[in-house]
Amino acid sequence: MLSVTSQRTSEELDLLFGALADATRRAIVEQLAGGEATVTELAAPFAISLPAISRHLKVLERAAIITRGRQGRWRSARLTPTSLASASDWLALHERLWNERVDRLDDHLARLTAEQPTTPTDSETPTDTQRGSP
Repeated sequence: MLSVTSQRTSEELDLLFGALADATRRAIVEQLAGGEATVTELAAPFAISLPAISRHLKVLERAAIITRGRQGRWRSARLTPTSLASASDWLALHERLWNERVDRLDDHLARLTAEQPTTPTDSETPTDTQRGSP
């Protein structure tokens, strides 16, 4: 298996990508990119219950994407500053690997094309008038 450049384990990456696999959780992450928010504020754009939002937040918290706190009777959430860095690192690593593979394939195809003998096609063969026949 390939080594990932960040400190996160494979299990932690599974949690991270699993948490981001849900559209509601991705939307919550986007909301939190604007700053800390209460559970009520996070729930406002969705037609789902507060307990359902709370379950989504627990998944995000378990994946270390957010941290949650309490201020009086209000529960709030905020993004963990480096939470998505490991996903970004993992994606960048694999992007580099695939780009290298595509480049090697391009080089191989160019070599194959260069090695093939070129034969004129019917449309490229010179006519009698082009050959200079009388």
